[in-house]
Amino acid sequence: MRNPALQERRNRQILADLVRTYIETGEPVSSRAISKSYEETLSAATIRNVMADLEDGGFLYQPHTSAGRVPTSSAYRFFAQEIASQATLTIGDRDWIQREMGGAKSASEITERAGHVLAEVSNGLGIIVSPPLGRTVLEHARMWLLPDGRVVVVLISPGGNTRDKIVRPNRPFAQSELDATADFLNRHYSGWTLEAIRGDLLLKLATDREQYEGIIGNALTLWDPAMLGESHTSQVHVEGTAQIVGTPEFTNQAQLRELLAAIEEKHRLVTVLNACIETPEPVHVQIGVKEIAEAGDNLAIISAPYTRNDLVQGSLGVLGPTRMHYERAMTAVAYVAQLFSEALSKM
Repeated sequence: MRNPALQERRNRQILADLVRTYIETGEPVSSRAISKSYEETLSAATIRNVMADLEDGGFLYQPHTSAGRVPTSSAYRFFAQEIASQATLTIGDRDWIQREMGGAKSASEITERAGHVLAEVSNGLGIIVSPPLGRTVLEHARMWLLPDGRVVVVLISPGGNTRDKIVRPNRPFAQSELDATADFLNRHYSGWTLEAIRGDLLLKLATDREQYEGIIGNALTLWDPAMLGESHTSQVHVEGTAQIVGTPEFTNQAQLRELLAAIEEKHRLVTVLNACIETPEPVHVQIGVKEIAEAGDNLAIISAPYTRNDLVQGSLGVLGPTRMHYERAMTAVAYVAQLFSEALSKM
């Protein structure tokens, strides 16, 4: 049910204008500043009454009795859901994002470029959450025996991304066994995720142990998540920390230290961004992010899932001050997610 203060269209329009003005100026907005847009249709007294109703409805507050009004979290939420969600990407932003993200040759390069774009449009953090190792796709595996019996396992994923790990198996291997194991994985499982490979290996072993025990036993030994040091947590790429540190919302040093600690820990960022994957909206907006820090009341997050070959892989988005250009940030996040998905699917 809509808040009574927003029942009338003019109230919604005035609130949208006030939020947009505050985002631009950072100063409390007076009724006089708003009335300039309505001189021919609404009197200054009417606008003052509307602003009073919006304040009673929890959308505005006055930092001082003589000051203008400032939007609350409810006002930003209204603006994002009902105004910014209808915005379209400007031609200038579309061309700029295409230039910034075009020509990337690897997943790491496109990730870095996407993070930079997202940080720029939000004056905050650009964040890309990548899937854990088990959900990455194998293109090619290589294995080498070291003189002391340890094994170097190299996993190459599409786009040329590599992960190498030195493991110490629970029994000695010959190089010929390692070559045969890598060849088996490359012939049968190229294009599979690592967790899917392990699941299929276990299934084969359970259904026909006599046929598969040798080669699959070797593969499972070297493919064990504990051996590879696999973390079940996602990887996070963050750009723009210096920008968010410089925003007026975080002049309080204690709050700033807490925010920087949350950025450093990163797992809190993963939790919040990945929540967008479960929501029906193509772009998810959260005003107030207490999950990250106590100072989260002054933060907003805008996120979208990205895919690879039509399968959701992770999420990306921006974390910035609530006084953010929502129309630009939301359209940019949606477009970056689209380009990021297309680029990954071609690698």
